[in-house]
Amino acid sequence: GQGVDEPLSATGFRQADAAGLFLSNVKFTHVFSSDLLRAKQTAATILGKNKFCKDLEIKCDARLRERKYGVAEGRPLTDLKAMAKAAGEQCPSFTPSGGETLDEVRERAKDFFEFLCQLAVELEQKGQDMHGAASGSSGTSAEQFVFPWTNHCSEAELSSDNGGASKILDANILVVSHGAYMRNWIGYFVSDLNCTLPTNLTKSQLSSVSPNTGVSHFIIKLENGNLLKPEITCVCLNQDSHL
Repeated sequence: GQGVDEPLSATGFRQADAAGLFLSNVKFTHVFSSDLLRAKQTAATILGKNKFCKDLEIKCDARLRERKYGVAEGRPLTDLKAMAKAAGEQCPSFTPSGGETLDEVRERAKDFFEFLCQLAVELEQKGQDMHGAASGSSGTSAEQFVFPWTNHCSEAELSSDNGGASKILDANILVVSHGAYMRNWIGYFVSDLNCTLPTNLTKSQLSSVSPNTGVSHFIIKLENGNLLKPEITCVCLNQDSHL
């Protein structure tokens, strides 16, 4: 949850290192992280391994925090399940006393996503395409834009008719957050925004919590700057082949 702000363990740092190596050839234009320590350390470790944007500023945002679990924070998951059972409910829909409801978490995710969309539209309008500037002025290698999972992801990956993985993007944003929060965010994408999913994705995979440093990749298109109808494609969900 939010109340216990522990740093990463040694295992956590090893996992973050692995994620950083996995993403080392991806040039990000922006990095956002939850303001909780474990997420900030993960984001910094990932950037530290990156070939192109080690010095990129990590912007922390409280809207990316893990779900608040109230009286259950700092206690084992078995305690949370016992609380839910005593209340005649089940996890994850159960809300402990002092915790956030799933709707409240989703509202935070919606607010942050709309902020990201607005950011992308403003970048396009102002002509501040960082990828375009880099590739146009220095002949930057296309490897910067090749995501490491494109050789083994499903048909939902970028297709050749819209430029492939090397297409110049207005923004290429890394977001580092938490398992329960991200599950709610993805649920918002699917149920509210009709996100296109990989054909091989099962219902249980969609509802499961990402493993530590699991990587999910979404392509967001905003036709003519239309913030109300983002077109979202999930390329991969909770990818953990780097671990």
